Amino acid sequence: MNAAGELEADPTRWYSTNLVGIPAPVLSSAAFNAHPQPLRIAAARECSAGLFALLAQSGDAAQAREMFAHYMTLAFGLAKPRDAGAAVPESRRWRASYLKLLQGWGLDSNGPAGAVLKGWVESRFGLAPGFHKAPLARFPSPAWITYLEEKAAERYRNNNVFQQLDLLYEFCQWMLARFRLLGEGPRVTLWRGSTRCEEQIVAGSLRARHCTVRLNNLVSFSRSHEGAQCFGDWVLQAQVPLCKLLFVPGLVNTRSLDGEGEVLALGGDYEVLASYA
Repeated sequence: MNAAGELEADPTRWYSTNLVGIPAPVLSSAAFNAHPQPLRIAAARECSAGLFALLAQSGDAAQAREMFAHYMTLAFGLAKPRDAGAAVPESRRWRASYLKLLQGWGLDSNGPAGAVLKGWVESRFGLAPGFHKAPLARFPSPAWITYLEEKAAERYRNNNVFQQLDLLYEFCQWMLARFRLLGEGPRVTLWRGSTRCEEQIVAGSLRARHCTVRLNNLVSFSRSHEGAQCFGDWVLQAQVPLCKLLFVPGLVNTRSLDGEGEVLALGGDYEVLASYA
């Protein structure tokens, strides 16, 4: 295979356009994490200007959460039928929502809901996934076919769910800036448990306890070292830019991901401090 063919077959070297105006290779780099810049999904706020005008009038985070939930329910028809005993049309029963995706991720990040979330990151930020049930090392492959099939599954991809996720991301960024949910700085210290550290290292070593790891395009972090210990033999401490966060505890009215204080963040290369759990 020639050099061009090798490039096309290796997803880690793919370059993709995105909707945030920063090239994917820059966005996924450790250098970006050290010097983050605000990210905005093109036209997301403009297309829902009424929502953000309403949010600007909120007095606290609880009121803002209620406003966001109410808007999303009306805009995307997410209300449950009032009569639980009545027959629910098929189209209504499987109406996709950002809440169902968060719940699905919490149950299995490598399931269909996880594929849709990774596909949204791929579409909006240009970051190709590196793992879904198995390493997505080369294209085409059985692992890639599985990912593509689940990403396109109608059960989770209907009801403009990518637009819902656009608003979830923008709401998260608005809440972080307005109510300082995770503090004042441009980054927050988070932890991630892992059993696959050796496969993820791109620079440094676990022996030195300082290394650079390449994480999937969407990953979970924990708010505490103790919480991360439940997910792997190694715990990686990282400085994660706030602009890379999609979901934080207390962002919306859902118990999904609450148990472990889970944070969803864009992946890429991260400089981390590693400790053995």
